[in-house]
Amino acid sequence: MAINVSQRRGNVKNKRSHALNATKAWQKTNTQIYTNEDGTKVRLSVKEIRTIKKNEKAA
Repeated sequence: MAINVSQRRGNVKNKRSHALNATKAWQKTNTQIYTNEDGTKVRLSVKEIRTIKKNEKAA
């Protein structure tokens, strides 16, 4: 089971009809399960995973 590490939350947006009625809607984050080097599985957003991979490549 993956541990939810990410602190990111979804965005709130308005859905608009042709009559311009505004309805609140959530836009969820893109979270994936990522396996660390020590073998633990964590749930992170894709933006955070890309940053981790970029920093590993630079090091």
